[in-house]
Amino acid sequence: MVGGLIQAATPLPSGTGGWVLTTLPISLQVPALLVAALVCGPRSGMIAAVAYLSLGLFQLPVFQGGGGSAYLLDPGFGYLAGFIPAAWLSGKLARQAGMNDLLNLFGAAVVGLAAVQLCGLANLLLGALAGRWGANLAALLISYSLAPLLPQLLLCCAVAVVALLLRRLLLVDP
Repeated sequence: MVGGLIQAATPLPSGTGGWVLTTLPISLQVPALLVAALVCGPRSGMIAAVAYLSLGLFQLPVFQGGGGSAYLLDPGFGYLAGFIPAAWLSGKLARQAGMNDLLNLFGAAVVGLAAVQLCGLANLLLGALAGRWGANLAALLISYSLAPLLPQLLLCCAVAVVALLLRRLLLVDP
């Protein structure tokens, strides 16, 4: 749950010879969800996703831009709704035999990310067909899907590492 409140950032070299912290166009909502699903499994991952969505829709500011029922009409709500199938898919894959290595956990995280992206794209396309976004569909596709995709894929690597460490620490069997 705390992952939605943290802006993702990366250190980059500055012109003065030091380092500067540059924010990424994403929050840590998706990686937090994927870690929960990969470590705890499909049922716990789905419960965490439903709890997160419920808290956000009941006015608690846990989403990246706040919270409230107005999010149901937001172009980004499809991505949030995609947390539920993403948690189930990633958690289900993580419980299969042979899922105790980084590459397989990375693959499960990417499948979860793909589920989030597909749900978000479906919401954007259905909203465009209903005329909710006007002529802004291309800009919405870029800002909600394309711009955050590379940082999210890179964070899937970190998700796999953290999930593997937690699975070994907590003695989770696939």
